[in-house]
Amino acid sequence: MSRPKNDTFLRALLKEPTDYTPLWLMRQAGRYLPEYCETRKRAGNFLNLCKTPSLACEVTLQPLARYDLDAAILFSDILTVPDAMGLGLYFAEGEGPKFERPLREEWAINNLSAPDPYEHLGYVMDAVSEIRRALDNSVPLIGFSGSPYTLACYMIEGQGSSDFRHIKGMMYSRPDLLHKILAVTADAVTSYLNAQIDCGAQAVMIFDTWGGSLSAAAYQEFSLAYMQRIVAGLKKEKDGQRIPSIVFTKNGGLWLEKIAAIGCDAVGLDWTIDIGEARRRVGDQVALQGNIDPNVLFGTPETIAAETRKVLDSYGTGNTGHVFNLGHGISQYTPPENVSVLVDTVHAYSRQLRK
Repeated sequence: MSRPKNDTFLRALLKEPTDYTPLWLMRQAGRYLPEYCETRKRAGNFLNLCKTPSLACEVTLQPLARYDLDAAILFSDILTVPDAMGLGLYFAEGEGPKFERPLREEWAINNLSAPDPYEHLGYVMDAVSEIRRALDNSVPLIGFSGSPYTLACYMIEGQGSSDFRHIKGMMYSRPDLLHKILAVTADAVTSYLNAQIDCGAQAVMIFDTWGGSLSAAAYQEFSLAYMQRIVAGLKKEKDGQRIPSIVFTKNGGLWLEKIAAIGCDAVGLDWTIDIGEARRRVGDQVALQGNIDPNVLFGTPETIAAETRKVLDSYGTGNTGHVFNLGHGISQYTPPENVSVLVDTVHAYSRQLRK
């Protein structure tokens, strides 16, 4: 299998020279796009959209039809893994994801096992294969998963949380039980990402959305150590092509050097850290992905262009090692035309900087 016609994103992750800075957007297929909302309405609900490969493929491709993006990302949800573990995922209207059977009891935790990705998450693998065929080798496809700690937050809390008292209560009263959950989940994520690679994902990303809510010591023990285990277990090549990995901890700027040292190819940055400072701290050890504040996209076209140039200027000179992205997912209220300004500015200005 040859590299995609536009392989700029993969080359940037591997710190190879590129003609411009590539970009994709976290949550680029989402509710800010009217075409996505129409497909979601056809699906009936969000879970049906995730679990119907043809519809997941359709929404994955929608932002690429509208914008000149340098990568597609599989349309799915991080909570498909705990759902496959039997926790009973459902989405309450206007309330976000919930689990019918949160992990609180010792017997339930001891019974937890990693699902076979092909048997229990076959719809994701079918979507990956279908998206790769539909992309026709135009741009790379990114596969992804949540981090073990972030998944455990939902698995133990039973839903989103503002204080994480159940998982942190377990961490400080029965750390052995939390380690059991994290170990099983790390095995599940490793096999899930490797299955995505086997089905056609050309890069993979681990989303550690809630790792930044931990203390420094707890982050290393309960989040980073398990992501390191996953990265070590990932397939590094497929059909002679290197498969890069990206690790993103929201609010993880304090621990950049430690994240960069776990063996991933790139570190994702949220908007709270200056990307130039991040580059000085990690040197050439990893590529960097990020990191404009998603709310910049509510500004005027002039402001969006100016803020975009600031990020590129801050990253600095050289023609490699930067993938432009938002510092977190795009808001559902973002005007679609403002994304065009961002995309066009990244491509035009980064080419200018390389001259």
